[in-house]
Amino acid sequence: MRQIIDQIVHLLQQGITAIFKFVDLVWRWSFGEMFAIFQSDWQALPVWKIAILAVVVIAIVYVLYRGFFQLWHAAEQIFKAFVDLLMVLVSVLPYVLLAGVIAAAGSYVIKHVNF
Repeated sequence: MRQIIDQIVHLLQQGITAIFKFVDLVWRWSFGEMFAIFQSDWQALPVWKIAILAVVVIAIVYVLYRGFFQLWHAAEQIFKAFVDLLMVLVSVLPYVLLAGVIAAAGSYVIKHVNF
């Protein structure tokens, strides 16, 4: 049983690592593109390109704002799920303890009681 749990945990670790590597790749590329836009020579651009640049900057701020709050909500849900998991593990503890006491009593009777 312990080996199965270790395999599941290892699989989850590999999956989470792959997800974080992909997210890191996307973040680096996206921020590189955003910094390239902000480093453009604004004074040398015609007015219509400055207007497009302003719209792009506003769109970037809006999208990042929405993404931040979605990420915040996800973090809350993860924390809630972790707390729920801990509560379930603690609520199961008396049953595990009772099973251990029953097993210890049965083992004692089998080894020490003779009729």
